[in-house]
Amino acid sequence: MTTANINTNMLTWARERSGIAVSEFARKCGVSQDKLSEWESGRRPLTFKQAMTYAEKAHIPFGYLFLTRPPIDELPIPDLRTVDGQANRKLSAELLDLIKLMQQRQEWYKDYLQQHFVGPNPIVGRFAAKDGVSSIVHDMRIALGVGNHPQRGSWEDYYRDLVNRIESVGVLVMRQSDVGHHTRPLRVEEFRGFAIADDYAPIIFVNHADALGARLFTLIHELCHIWIGQSGISDANTHTHREEEILCNAVAAEFLVPATEFQTIWRQDLENWQANLPALDAHFHVSTWALARRALTLNFITQDEYHGYISSQQAAYRAREENGGGPGYYRTQKARISQRFARAVVSEALSGQLLLRDASQLLGGIKPDKIATFAKELGI
Repeated sequence: MTTANINTNMLTWARERSGIAVSEFARKCGVSQDKLSEWESGRRPLTFKQAMTYAEKAHIPFGYLFLTRPPIDELPIPDLRTVDGQANRKLSAELLDLIKLMQQRQEWYKDYLQQHFVGPNPIVGRFAAKDGVSSIVHDMRIALGVGNHPQRGSWEDYYRDLVNRIESVGVLVMRQSDVGHHTRPLRVEEFRGFAIADDYAPIIFVNHADALGARLFTLIHELCHIWIGQSGISDANTHTHREEEILCNAVAAEFLVPATEFQTIWRQDLENWQANLPALDAHFHVSTWALARRALTLNFITQDEYHGYISSQQAAYRAREENGGGPGYYRTQKARISQRFARAVVSEALSGQLLLRDASQLLGGIKPDKIATFAKELGI
């Protein structure tokens, strides 16, 4: 067999970058841990087939294994995350691959709109940070056609409704918890969402690995980024010192839970602050996660109380995910991908304007021969 003349120093880098444990990575490659160690140390050569499998399982281009040194991973959009006030530069392969996929989708959709003579989106960058929270929130509510808060229904209903309304003004909303497969999960500790501003095809991404209630806040936080025309990846950190993140946090809080109304309902005399949540939930119809966040911003609870509550919410969510089932494949894909985007891709594919294999890649791996089935789920 032909030996692959690769740089074996790149093997360990690729595996560690993938974040996959040694035992699991060896299993994926179909070899023992000892053999994997021999490959990485250079004591045993790899065939081309073995090297290609290694690169595939590490989620890197095969050509990377021939480089003399690892490439520097850089985010293609501004990094607005903070950890204890310091920039968070840790980048997972999943995050980098996800952003690249979103950029591919954005470029395709931008070309699609221009081919159909659709002009620039007027909401992108129509405000600036100096315009203030109240002005931005007011304009967002008018554009989306929503009041201060819903009068009935659950916060999940509100979340779905807001997603639809945001899409109706030309912003693509993408939501998922992994990169194509559950073995490549997105980490909430790394990011909660991001926005990629563009005059034609602005994109919002919400990390659905996060607790259910947190997604509502992230959605509006990232929408604010589109409103001020700034791309960036966020973690919604309450300790951030970045001007734009402080603004987007404040806009999300005021949009979902207006301060004046919140203050009239909150009771300081209750022994346990969480006893306020039922009355607030009944009034605002938003998640208790958003209500706790609002209580923190108004100094009704401490950072420790807030983080303790959010940690319990995340633990409860993980327990439900591990024990519960889920919807069917096509319904899941429909929920993950922007409806506006998916309809455009599927329509172009079915009309012969887009190759099925290209449509498959844009849609996150739906098999080419199943795109017609997906079209029925979309109502096309």
